[in-house]
Amino acid sequence: MRFRPLLALVLAFCLTFVATPSRVSAEFVPGKERGNAQFAQTVNSGKAGECPTLKAGSAGSINADGRIKDLCLKPTAVSVKLATRKRQKAEFLDSKIISPRFNTSISEVYGDLSGGKFTEKGGIDFSLFTVMAPNGEEFPLVFSVKDLVATSSDKSIAPGSEFKGSTFVPSYRTGDFLDPKSRAKDTGVDYAQGLVALGGDDEELQRENIKRDLTGNGEITLSIDSVDSATKEFSGSFIAIQPSDNDLGSKDPADVKVTGDLYGRVA
Repeated sequence: MRFRPLLALVLAFCLTFVATPSRVSAEFVPGKERGNAQFAQTVNSGKAGECPTLKAGSAGSINADGRIKDLCLKPTAVSVKLATRKRQKAEFLDSKIISPRFNTSISEVYGDLSGGKFTEKGGIDFSLFTVMAPNGEEFPLVFSVKDLVATSSDKSIAPGSEFKGSTFVPSYRTGDFLDPKSRAKDTGVDYAQGLVALGGDDEELQRENIKRDLTGNGEITLSIDSVDSATKEFSGSFIAIQPSDNDLGSKDPADVKVTGDLYGRVA
């Protein structure tokens, strides 16, 4: 008799797995939510970070006045400016994005377009990822088009047009970020409790202890390859050079070059 409760529990546990469906079919997902059944085909595939594309060779033109919507930039290659040997001039070395793998794109960016000048106003205008250089060193980066102001000498958007400008690069970490020694910029704890003898002329120790919210600026070039006059869409490529994370002032940032695909639409 005393085994009956245990037997009932085991039976209920087994029935739970038998009754659970192994997959969800789109036929049983009603209305607009039916598309969610395709989630398994998208997750970890990189498709969610893709920018729309135009047919290669589309040679239309768009008046460079109005409003740009749905600007999308997808990084496809990165390089870090480093000197591989002492007394050697630093140069950009091919690197790779290690985290996250499929979520590095900037999308839905919008702004004003007037006389060939684009002024960014908002959208998903930055992304965080980490780059690994050939020497194994990792460089966190804020890939950003915040406050982008880019100008073109052309009065229309057509194949061959280029927009060049500068961007604002925010700090990779906020002032509330705690390092392994529980120090931050905004918490009032600016030194490790175990380091009693502070002061002196130790510059490296001072940089570690005094947290600073340092920002930066980047440069970007948007190159147009294809234009669809009917839909007012354009696509092409971009090259951006921006500083890496400075760890709240404790280390010098490195220049990171990001190249990739570009898409946009004029409203």
